Amino acid sequence: MSEHKRILVKFSGEALAGDSGFGIENSVLKYIACEIKELVKNEIEVGIVIGGGNIIRGVTASKDGLIKRTSGDHMGMLATVINAIAMREALESLGLEARVQSAITMEAFCETYIMLRAQRHLDKGRVVIFAAGTGNTFFTTDTSAVLRAVEMQAQMIVKATKVDGVYDKDPKKFKDAKFLNSLSYDEALKEDIKVMDATAIALAKDNALPIVVCNMFNSGNLLKIVQDNSGICSVVRN
Repeated sequence: MSEHKRILVKFSGEALAGDSGFGIENSVLKYIACEIKELVKNEIEVGIVIGGGNIIRGVTASKDGLIKRTSGDHMGMLATVINAIAMREALESLGLEARVQSAITMEAFCETYIMLRAQRHLDKGRVVIFAAGTGNTFFTTDTSAVLRAVEMQAQMIVKATKVDGVYDKDPKKFKDAKFLNSLSYDEALKEDIKVMDATAIALAKDNALPIVVCNMFNSGNLLKIVQDNSGICSVVRN
């Protein structure tokens, strides 16, 4: 990587819920904020995208037909805004400057997404949390994360998970699952390797944006990955 480092970190809303499976667990929120602070302390510019699955998912809300998929997705977008505001508060409690930018205008709560303004925030060392997905239905937060990473000219997107990286099959189900240090975009598109959704991977491939998959609960790992490539992770690239 070049001396100028800018990344986008994507993690699921479920991660914020901790063991409860729903809502926001403050201890988890603080832990993630501390990991992000270590990046900022080391002059790494950070954007964040958080899913909304700890509150509601559009697909789940609309599965029985009572709620339209479009309305379900709108509800999911609002869930990401809730998580983004919580993340902003956690970061600011640690002395960091943070901004929430939403793809849907809601000026009472946060800024509306403007690409050049977001870039300027990052230039000034502020953490920018991108909320409400792309502002469009039928697109996942994986896709919005890659889109924002490309727009911000990030050098990588980090998908922070609960596992060390990518395996050739589910390590929870198969004892012989092999850890993959690196794989191509085309390999990541295989059905049995869950990295990101197909639209997100295709967008990353078109823009030669590396996707790094790592364990967000391995303290200090994220900094090692970004700073000197010494952390445990899987990398998807050409």
